[in-house]
Amino acid sequence: MAHDLYRRTPPGQHPPNRFDGYKSTASRSPTRPAVVLPQTLSEITGPLRRDERLGAQENDLTRQRMGEPLGERIVVHGRVVDEAGRPVPNALVEIWQCNAAGRYHHPGDQHDAPLDPNFYGGGRARADDNGAYRFVTIKPGAYPWGNHKNAWRPAHIHFSLFGPAFATRLITQMYFPNDPLLAYDPIYNSVPERARHRLQAAFDMDGTPAGVGAGLRIRHRAARSQRDTDGERAWLTA
Repeated sequence: MAHDLYRRTPPGQHPPNRFDGYKSTASRSPTRPAVVLPQTLSEITGPLRRDERLGAQENDLTRQRMGEPLGERIVVHGRVVDEAGRPVPNALVEIWQCNAAGRYHHPGDQHDAPLDPNFYGGGRARADDNGAYRFVTIKPGAYPWGNHKNAWRPAHIHFSLFGPAFATRLITQMYFPNDPLLAYDPIYNSVPERARHRLQAAFDMDGTPAGVGAGLRIRHRAARSQRDTDGERAWLTA
């Protein structure tokens, strides 16, 4: 191929690999310049995610167990669009999060907070032709994470988004508006200041179903591939 099909991340758009306030990045970040590998058919054509079948309750995290989970029920919805505001259809959107007490359903989380037997904390949804998706879940709690003295992570939901191929994946986080812990969070503050507001969801009364939970809206911006004009391929970015 003469050039890459999927656009690569421009410098300075995502957080740096090393951000000293976020201590574990010191050991995770590379010490040498990255070797840029050309994209091949393996990255461009698969694995395809658009045909993956999803369960009926995967986007409702409050109905995946036998009973109702504890906490404030919320509706998280949004759109995956390109840089011109055009929808990215059929994007696979995945989320994972802790429960209302601030604990993940994972053996590696030993935070002294209760587990909720009715909350698993993970879900998936398929964007429609307009790039829209929707989750029903529980507002997560804050939790200590040991990065620095009295360090607490603000409430957040993890997102993974796929276009048609693995090369189009984005992993990001959604935060809640006006959270006072955001000012103290090195992960949030490692994002370039001009883009931080895009990580915060906005309350949406029109998206609040009666009797279900508060609606929160977030938009994920994408960039089209260099060869595409029909939105069938997209490279996703926060």
